[in-house]
Amino acid sequence: MKKSKMKTNKTALKRFKISSKGKLQRRVQGVSHLRRKETSGNSNRKRRLTTVSKGFAKKIIKVLGKH
Repeated sequence: MKKSKMKTNKTALKRFKISSKGKLQRRVQGVSHLRRKETSGNSNRKRRLTTVSKGFAKKIIKVLGKH
């Protein structure tokens, strides 16, 4: 009898990316609207990806099915 496999969470798969070194990355919040008052440097920084904290990354990687 085959062992059942855990399905990957597709929403988490779209929102998170695993880097080449194994770190979990996500997009920065607050990019969509109300950005007039921000400095240009701050808005440029929000375009980059940021790493997820280790405790939260463990949970997300388990949901992604890459453990």
